[in-house]
Amino acid sequence: MPKREEDQIRSRVIFSVALLVLTISTGTAGYTLIEGWELFDAFYMTVITLSTVGYQETHSLSTAGRLFTIFLVFTGLGVVAYTANYGIRFILEGEIQQVLGRRKMEKRIKENNNHYIVCGYGRMGRIVCRELRSGHIPFVVIESEDMVINADDDIPFIRGDATRDENLRLAGIERARGLVSVLSTDAHNLYVVLSARGLNEKLQIVARANEDDAEQKLLRAGADRVVSPYHIGGLRMAHSIIKPSIVDFLEVATTSGNIELQMEEVPIAKKSRLPRTSIIEAGIGKDLGIIIVAIKREGNMLFNPTGKTVIKTGDILIALGESGKMKKLEELAKGAPL
Repeated sequence: MPKREEDQIRSRVIFSVALLVLTISTGTAGYTLIEGWELFDAFYMTVITLSTVGYQETHSLSTAGRLFTIFLVFTGLGVVAYTANYGIRFILEGEIQQVLGRRKMEKRIKENNNHYIVCGYGRMGRIVCRELRSGHIPFVVIESEDMVINADDDIPFIRGDATRDENLRLAGIERARGLVSVLSTDAHNLYVVLSARGLNEKLQIVARANEDDAEQKLLRAGADRVVSPYHIGGLRMAHSIIKPSIVDFLEVATTSGNIELQMEEVPIAKKSRLPRTSIIEAGIGKDLGIIIVAIKREGNMLFNPTGKTVIKTGDILIALGESGKMKKLEELAKGAPL
């Protein structure tokens, strides 16, 4: 709908200007026909009448001319007021800047590639966006309601219904890496998952489920993962009582922006030197001080691998360590030179 908003603004401008021109033309023609004045005198009389300047009449008016002037005052002043009111709003409310800003945002969204689409900017959506921003991961938000965004956030967003295919296409779903649907109802999230999966079969989709029976429906619709915030919240509260130390550790390890300890997924690229070497040979523990908690390989999870475990191309290392050293491991995994 950015294009639709722009069209609406342009239509209102054209309509108000056309209405004013029509009123002035009608007044000019009326004085010319009724009083037999010259065109300029009729135009001048029309302008001073509509502007309520109060100058004296150009020529003496007949009874018919006076009646026409009364008609022109009652109808024309409304037109002038409408045009002036809209013109002031157009300037003061910055609608021109809004259109230009929308064009800039559209261009920015079109340039996105391998990004994420966040459907919904409620409480959960804000948290998802915050984590994506902290990881410097590009994303686009689709939200149907007015979004309250800080000026410094500069979040690319599309105002519209995330269940509609045209809005998903505007967000670049064909080029997207993944989609997160955190709308308020299970039905809306189900529609989003169905639409998204139909538009991009390779898309990684994570959806929110409020009710217990919605999880299987969302998975059948095409979601890769389904998250129930109430279930997770209940478990977290229970574990905070039963296993408080473990909860504290996980919170420290998984909180974004923590400089002391971070848990990350590190995918191993083909050009990396790490494949075909063991964890000990790679020096991950000795040189970097990083602990490999698990290795995800071909959909299976290998927990607590030993130092002799050989790393393979395509593995995803679940690593725990300091954020600075974690970046070095990520560079090695990508194939950066030592």
